[in-house]
Amino acid sequence: MKKLVIAAAAALAATAALAEYPEKPITIVVPFAAGGPTDKVARDFAEALRKPLNNAVIVIENVGGAGGTLGHTKVAKAAPDGYTILLAHIAMATSPALYRNLQYKTEEFEYLGMINEVPMTVIGRPTLPANTYPELVKWLQANAGKVNLANAGLGAASHLCGLLFQSTLKLDMTTVPYKGTGPAMTDLIGGQVDIMCDQTTNTSPQIEGGKVKAYAVTTPQRLTTPLLAKLPTLDESGMKGFNVSIWHGLYAPKGTPKAALDKLNAALKVALKDAEFVKRQEGLGAVVVNDGRVNPAEHKKWVMSEIDKWGPVIKAAGQYAD
Repeated sequence: MKKLVIAAAAALAATAALAEYPEKPITIVVPFAAGGPTDKVARDFAEALRKPLNNAVIVIENVGGAGGTLGHTKVAKAAPDGYTILLAHIAMATSPALYRNLQYKTEEFEYLGMINEVPMTVIGRPTLPANTYPELVKWLQANAGKVNLANAGLGAASHLCGLLFQSTLKLDMTTVPYKGTGPAMTDLIGGQVDIMCDQTTNTSPQIEGGKVKAYAVTTPQRLTTPLLAKLPTLDESGMKGFNVSIWHGLYAPKGTPKAALDKLNAALKVALKDAEFVKRQEGLGAVVVNDGRVNPAEHKKWVMSEIDKWGPVIKAAGQYAD
């Protein structure tokens, strides 16, 4: 009887402690360097997230390297107490194929909800003869085997989009990897490479400035932003089901107490409606998620479907990061 009383008291104490969660600063691990697009999303999101968590202190810790997998690993091995969480992008779904010796299992994280999606655009050098997407396809077919497709490096968003683009069109192109979007875009503008598929955060300024030609967007529906609203989707242009976006989600180590997970998910839902956060995301060309994927089960289902989509594409290309 005495043991039961002690056990019950311990359970009540644990529940009471979680009821006060968070009692100390929360660390959001960003698996990329400071100053990049994911870091920007994380810092804006942290500001919105802390408000419904009683103005909690939220610290951003950048753990870059190995395509984001070092940061993923750090959180996977962290104490499951709700005070170390991960904000990661599509690499959560592509890493299992790109890296064959991961120290964690993607499905074993606790899923806290999706945050945003960043559309992508198919763009070309300014001297490319094609002016519309149908003209681009004809040009690509006529120059099969001679087209240079730029990307920002193995595992980058532009690399992934380019792989799926080639696979869907069933055309051979020469992929030209760069160390970052900057040099890739410079060579595209200069005409050293032909085409690239990259996120709107990187392409919109060049499209607006007339420095590159824009042909299509990779989302299922056309975009509403004035600059890109007239661009057709690849889906409507004949590439049925083509859908590529760079999405971000929130994760916690496996075994994090349900009470902490519930509080974090509830706070996430409030943060996604924060007017300043939404405004900042729109400024980045991102779309804040407002569908069922803000719930843990739907978030996990989405990531698993993305793993199923990207795995075969990456393996067929035979381009691994390890």
